[in-house]
Amino acid sequence: MSEGKTIKVQGAVDMNIVGDNILDIAEFAIEKYEFRTETTLSAEAREAASTAIREALWARIEKLKLKRTQILAGLFRVADETMQQVVDEG
Repeated sequence: MSEGKTIKVQGAVDMNIVGDNILDIAEFAIEKYEFRTETTLSAEAREAASTAIREALWARIEKLKLKRTQILAGLFRVADETMQQVVDEG
């Protein structure tokens, strides 16, 4: 096997589904707020809240994607270290 070989690590999350979930979560949070406060937000307030919630949740998803990259790098490091141990012990 050559050093230049690459592998494809499958994505663990379907971002289309995440996007749909984020929309649902934003809508749920708005409705929950309206229920708890016994108020009805204007269309403009609902849209502003929905936009802010979606942006906050996508920012969270970006942090999770970075964390996933760090975890994958760690997995490759452990694999390399383990391989070296096997060779050294063999």
